Amino acid sequence: MGSEYTNSNLVTQIEAILYLKGKPTTCEEIGELTQANEEEIESALIKLMSDYAHRPEGALEVVETPAGYALQLRHCCQNLLENLVPADLNTATLRTLAAIALTNPILQSDLIAVRGSGAYHHVQELLELGFIRKRRQEEGRSYWLEITDKFHQYFEIDQLPS
Repeated sequence: MGSEYTNSNLVTQIEAILYLKGKPTTCEEIGELTQANEEEIESALIKLMSDYAHRPEGALEVVETPAGYALQLRHCCQNLLENLVPADLNTATLRTLAAIALTNPILQSDLIAVRGSGAYHHVQELLELGFIRKRRQEEGRSYWLEITDKFHQYFEIDQLPS
């Protein structure tokens, strides 16, 4: 195996990448993030797609699109999106907020590497809404992003798992 990942670990890493990207992602992009080779990535994607396909009661599915692979909500659950997502946050911004909350704190440069350049807009929106705060890194040019008390209150989350 040409990378540091076991097949199971690579499947988990790819699942996280597809979730955090929130848009179709190519094998090449996955390879850049995981350092796995194309054969390992394709094998892990097949396993991941199979795992989701064998969970027909699940809300998510992994699909191949012309633009790459995506983790998305199954069609039967799309109507829930309107009722559950806060009206002032779109899905892409919510995914960016989830990435910040799960890593808390995270360097803005690391967030952009995972979520793409559109995350700059999401960060600005989340700052304006008070869900995150931004502070300059002591050494370096990036910023630390972290969730605020408003995040915990709004989403009724006392503490996130470490």
